[in-house]
Amino acid sequence: VQLQASGGGLAQPGGSLRLSCAVSGTTIRENIMGWYRQAPGKQREAVASITIAGTPTYAGAVKGRFTISRDIPGNMVYLQMDNLKPEDTAVYYCNALVPYPWGQGTLVTVSS
Repeated sequence: VQLQASGGGLAQPGGSLRLSCAVSGTTIRENIMGWYRQAPGKQREAVASITIAGTPTYAGAVKGRFTISRDIPGNMVYLQMDNLKPEDTAVYYCNALVPYPWGQGTLVTVSS
């Protein structure tokens, strides 16, 4: 299984970014998929997930600002991040709830 996250970059506070995750070797329709992040010096934490039925859940810190979605035919998972804050700065990863080997992640930096 390979999980390739992309779309990170530099954003200003209040800005937006859209992350993409290309999944290969398994099908997202059979997995609860999620986005995770790891800030410098901190442990990896869950940000958002989407169930097999398509129900999203969010960590409190991002609720109302981030939106997880998926494209089942394309085997892609997305994270729309709006109203970004400096504390959202981290490397973002996608993975299943029962995790596969972690990919490289994509760096999001929020700074003015």
